[in-house]
Amino acid sequence: MLEIQHLKKHFGKVTAVEDVSLQVAAGETVVLMGPSGCGKSTTIRTVNRLIEADGGSVLFCGRNILHMNDEELRQVRKKIGFVFQQFNLISRLTAEENVMLGLIMDGMPRELAKEKAREALRKVGMESHATHKSGEMSGGQQQRVGIARALAFEPELMLWDEPTASLDPILVREVLVVMEELAKYRSSAMLVVTHEIPFALHVADRIVLMEEGKIREEGIPSEVFVRPVSDIGKKYKELIEYQTNTNTLTLAGKRIA
Repeated sequence: MLEIQHLKKHFGKVTAVEDVSLQVAAGETVVLMGPSGCGKSTTIRTVNRLIEADGGSVLFCGRNILHMNDEELRQVRKKIGFVFQQFNLISRLTAEENVMLGLIMDGMPRELAKEKAREALRKVGMESHATHKSGEMSGGQQQRVGIARALAFEPELMLWDEPTASLDPILVREVLVVMEELAKYRSSAMLVVTHEIPFALHVADRIVLMEEGKIREEGIPSEVFVRPVSDIGKKYKELIEYQTNTNTLTLAGKRIA
């Protein structure tokens, strides 16, 4: 479904992404991890050209997004949902109206857009807050509305750029639960940038570790986090072992170390 080939991005003299290649199959959940500043967010934002790449290709269903004109890009973006770090809700609109807005702007009749918005809010457990404005919702609830906004287009691919980064720790779990449920039903492929190790362990089909703009290692969680071959993988293993020893991390109710 998604194939990134030899992707490159530079900001002035700084190399953000260097020769990154990865694939995401239909229905697959791939988690992209690594230290801050390693190029994770830059990589994911090139997929729908929120950031323009300097080289390489991004193939979505066989078509190179980087070569599309404005209208072609607009059409393909309907099939790619994007959840940001910030909620980006319009404060004067209700949750339902925020979810409907993109559909209506795309030409969908208002009643159909309302129906799809309600269904998307139901999927994230926010149907009872449909008439609430952002000031009447917690950060976790606002992010769930942001997720519903992406889901309303029924995308084939969901991109998540550290969706819990702006949340207080106590609110993180409610967003992760929604993400886990979406991954379970596999209605969309998912490429997730996150620092949340428990989420990666429970949900990822494959984990990709980045460092200094390059992919250092990838594989299933039990390989990458238990028998890593890269330096960054070994650092994650040490972190998991430390957390496990302090009774903070389990996998399917069992210790993994």
